[in-house]
Amino acid sequence: MRHERLALSKDTKKWQEALESIDCVVHLAAQVHQIGRDSELQHTFNEVNIEGSRFVAEQCVRSGVKRLVFISTAKVNGEGGDLQAYDASDPPHPQDAYARSKLAAELAIRSICAPAGVEFVIIRPPLVYGPGVRANFRRLLRIAELGVPLPLASIDNRRSLVCVDNLADFIETCMTHPKAHGRVWLISDGEDVSTPELIRRLARCMGKRAILFRCPTGFLRSAAALVGLSAEAERLCNSFTLDSTPARAILDWNAPMSLDEGLLQAVMDYKTRRKI
Repeated sequence: MRHERLALSKDTKKWQEALESIDCVVHLAAQVHQIGRDSELQHTFNEVNIEGSRFVAEQCVRSGVKRLVFISTAKVNGEGGDLQAYDASDPPHPQDAYARSKLAAELAIRSICAPAGVEFVIIRPPLVYGPGVRANFRRLLRIAELGVPLPLASIDNRRSLVCVDNLADFIETCMTHPKAHGRVWLISDGEDVSTPELIRRLARCMGKRAILFRCPTGFLRSAAALVGLSAEAERLCNSFTLDSTPARAILDWNAPMSLDEGLLQAVMDYKTRRKI
């Protein structure tokens, strides 16, 4: 198997050379979340996520690639909020510019690949964590490391996660499995966890004890709103779960790493980087 890494340039000649004799392309490049208003970010999301994906699909068609695997996001389904798990067949309900751009990219890939006979696979992962993780998950690692008392014990939610090793393994499955193409797949580690339990497990991996006390979630949300952290509070309090049963049943896929193994890997990498 030959591997090529391509930036999202519009040099079609280089793309054709790189894709010669390639059977499968995995498209992961994307502009992810940034701080700012949706209206300010829309142009960047459109250019990279939509038009970039459209260009990749067109090059796959021109080069005779057999299959295109596209990494989208579970945010295409929505932002969660209750314990009802999303299913791949649910109507999309993206609620920010990033998620809307990924849905548009999915539709572009379908419209280009399907008529040309290029197989396509769409994967919608939830929050991906692992070595080098940044943003919100890294903040949770920092919180677990500090061991400070936190008013989060009353949060009763469930969230799906996927470690990067499990996602990579599932992508590899989708590259060749005869039943993978033409469908949307939701993927996770297979064990959903509450915010308090996640912090407890991260602290345990660090050899520490999480100190959590009870506080009404309504108060947490109100306090967060006063300091402009409503979105962060919603992510801490809301549920966001995915039904990954079809991926396991139809593709006979099993996650190589458990949630605890993935968390430990992320913690060990975090601690190593902190020492550098």
